[in-house]
Amino acid sequence: MRRLRLKGMHRYKVIKKIGEGTFSEVVKTQSLKDGKFYACKTMKQTINSLEQANNLREVQAMKRLSPHANIIQLHELIFDKETGTVSLICELMEMNIYEFIQGRQTPLPDHTVKHYMYQLCKSLEHMHSCGIFHRDVKPENILIKQNVLKLGDFGSCRSVYSKPPHTEYISTRWYRAPECLLTDGYYSSKMDIWSAGCVFFEIMSLNPLFPGTNELDQVAKIHDVLGSPDQSLLQKFKQSRAMNFNFPLKKGTGISRLIPNCPAPALSLLYQMLAYDSDERITAETALRHTYFREIRMAEKKADTLHRVSGPMDAVGSSGTHGSLEHMWRPTRFGKQLRGRHTRQTPLMSHNMKHVAEPLIRRNVPHYPTELPKLNMVIPGPQISFPVSTMPTFTVTHRGTLPAITSKKCQSQLAKPRDESHRAAFKTYYMPPLDRKHGGY
Repeated sequence: MRRLRLKGMHRYKVIKKIGEGTFSEVVKTQSLKDGKFYACKTMKQTINSLEQANNLREVQAMKRLSPHANIIQLHELIFDKETGTVSLICELMEMNIYEFIQGRQTPLPDHTVKHYMYQLCKSLEHMHSCGIFHRDVKPENILIKQNVLKLGDFGSCRSVYSKPPHTEYISTRWYRAPECLLTDGYYSSKMDIWSAGCVFFEIMSLNPLFPGTNELDQVAKIHDVLGSPDQSLLQKFKQSRAMNFNFPLKKGTGISRLIPNCPAPALSLLYQMLAYDSDERITAETALRHTYFREIRMAEKKADTLHRVSGPMDAVGSSGTHGSLEHMWRPTRFGKQLRGRHTRQTPLMSHNMKHVAEPLIRRNVPHYPTELPKLNMVIPGPQISFPVSTMPTFTVTHRGTLPAITSKKCQSQLAKPRDESHRAAFKTYYMPPLDRKHGGY
């Protein structure tokens, strides 16, 4: 194939063609270096220089948005100076949403729809917070792989700070917001939310919401469902062409009649995403906090807590301490830990647990060291509190000569929790009395 002769493409083997659009062609490739598979998107327009290739809107957007769990990642840019061809080597996904729902006879489970829409809203929230809006959100540009959703194809994206009017005919007609249809390019990032709402409906019902055959039919289909807008709303459209239209008064059937089994939270979010007035339309950031995604947010919060707490504890557990939250020792007086009939000291914590240990010290000791020692140390229980004036001090010294704490030899010994050499690094810190009988220093 011609692509194999492009400069730089000798490092990849073309497997098959997986898609083609108006401005590009996509093939599946395999790296001859590591054997991994990638999607190679080759632009049909020619470029004069590598600098111009790097300044392409799609390339700039992918670099600015990277890395993000729900954004397609750019692996490599290949430019052939002789032909002026640009190829983007991106991560390969399994399929797009359109391919996923095409031909299905039964609706997707609610938790699957919720999971996909949450990831789509996260991708849009990240884009908009980075100052970019997509302008062509549709099922074909939303890719999935093993329940992970990623937004791709940023060739139509635009800066949120660019002043309108923008390009009029930009997004695919079925997913085009009313302000894109009725004005001369006066729209904003809220158009992405409208498009995402159309995708939301399509994932749930397996059918497009507004399949217009042309612009007038597109507007008519929107009014059939949502009702025709008031004149006061139409007057809000700047440089509007809507004033030339005499829309018949329609009440609209409503979305709920089209998907009668839709859960109430999902229907609430859908109506907020498909608000006719863009000023009333929900943002991606607010959508993530909607009641519909409450279970996912709680699961994420729980997983984040386990990651922050269990992760470091697992490292401590490798030296003899239980690492899971179920085996954490309950704090009692004087830093002891009580579990059943057994009593022991608080597990030694290493310097990589600073984010766990520091809040305890902040809460219990008003004047704590500005930086925790990069050593294992005993941390007081959370309910212990000592006045500063009566706070006992704890000083560790060592009989004999030790190497300087800054030496590489000594630094490597700090990771050994019971090694004698690390005690020399202890200075005086405010700590509660320790029980020497149970292993305290």
